[in-house]
Amino acid sequence: MINFDDTKPVFAHKSNWELRKSYYLFSILQHSLLVKIGSLLLKISFFLRIPIKKLIKMTIFNQFCGGENIQDCSKKINELYEFGIGTILDYSVEGKENESDFEKTKEEIIQTILFSANNSKIPFTVFKITGLGKSSLIEKASLDFKSLDDNELEELNLVTRRVDEICKASSENRVPIFVDAEDSWFQDYIDVVVESMIFKYNNEFPIVYNTIQLYRHDRLRYMKDLISRCNSNGKNLGLKLVRGAYMEKEREQASKKNYPDPIQKDKQATDNDFNKAVEFCIENIKTVSLCVGTHNEKSVLHLTDLMKKKAFKNNDSRIWFAQLLGMSDHISFNLSKEGYNVAKYVPYGPVKEVIPYLIRRAEENTSVSGQTSRELSLIKIELESRN
Repeated sequence: MINFDDTKPVFAHKSNWELRKSYYLFSILQHSLLVKIGSLLLKISFFLRIPIKKLIKMTIFNQFCGGENIQDCSKKINELYEFGIGTILDYSVEGKENESDFEKTKEEIIQTILFSANNSKIPFTVFKITGLGKSSLIEKASLDFKSLDDNELEELNLVTRRVDEICKASSENRVPIFVDAEDSWFQDYIDVVVESMIFKYNNEFPIVYNTIQLYRHDRLRYMKDLISRCNSNGKNLGLKLVRGAYMEKEREQASKKNYPDPIQKDKQATDNDFNKAVEFCIENIKTVSLCVGTHNEKSVLHLTDLMKKKAFKNNDSRIWFAQLLGMSDHISFNLSKEGYNVAKYVPYGPVKEVIPYLIRRAEENTSVSGQTSRELSLIKIELESRN
């Protein structure tokens, strides 16, 4: 049994000052009202050009991001690898809405692939399709593809072409790439594009990984169908399994637009489908490679137990665990200590440009029950053990 309470390997790379800084940050993130006020002040400060970049960089940016560019991330990449943890490079600039920015994002993602090629420290890269095209267009294509006019179809073709260029670079450099799941109103188009890339590039081994959000009640069924179709066509499938963190947003949108709620009825239903998805992937491990993206200790132990029952090696190359940088280090570092394959999402980008990402991280910490208090209790235990 992995001991997630063992704080020594978790915080060995952090100084007392860094630990205290993390403790104060998570103390603030416990309070949703403070997070809302802080997020608003952050947006206002950048709008009014108040010089707060240095403060942001020293606090929340440093906790959750690797740097402002790929080279900046090298320190964090090497630090993680020293403890047997890989890096998933994640260019986290969001919310762009013009063609030149989409092209720039595409080129930056390709640079992460080239930087990761033949580099055992970086087993995966990742991208979001909404970073490559107008979110309004992707939503329209998901909801009613037939309603697109000629100009919109041409614009959408550019999005697909960008995705193809990224996946082609991944294939040529043998760097597996995750395509992140997004809000349900974008996901139908995303699935269509990702599946076309899977059927094009996942021949010798899985290059393109689709992401399955199990807080949606329809995704277990979709995942099983995708595995079946890939098996029938002799394709290797890569899957990243996550729960999802935007339940309130999804329910509000469903109510506002008057369509059936896509979210599970409760957390237990989400947990049940998550476990079933993991079990089904393990049953199909000959053709499915799996990354479990979770901060849930029970889910991690469920998979490690399955691996033991199947007599899989801890470092079976088909099975990975992933967590976000700056969160759940007690899971990542203790898994790595036991020889499992572990990677951290390492987001990067100019401070001002990754503010939407940082706000989402802050909001996620307040919404996930018990997450922040768990982080705080472990930091407190480690600080007390050092005195």
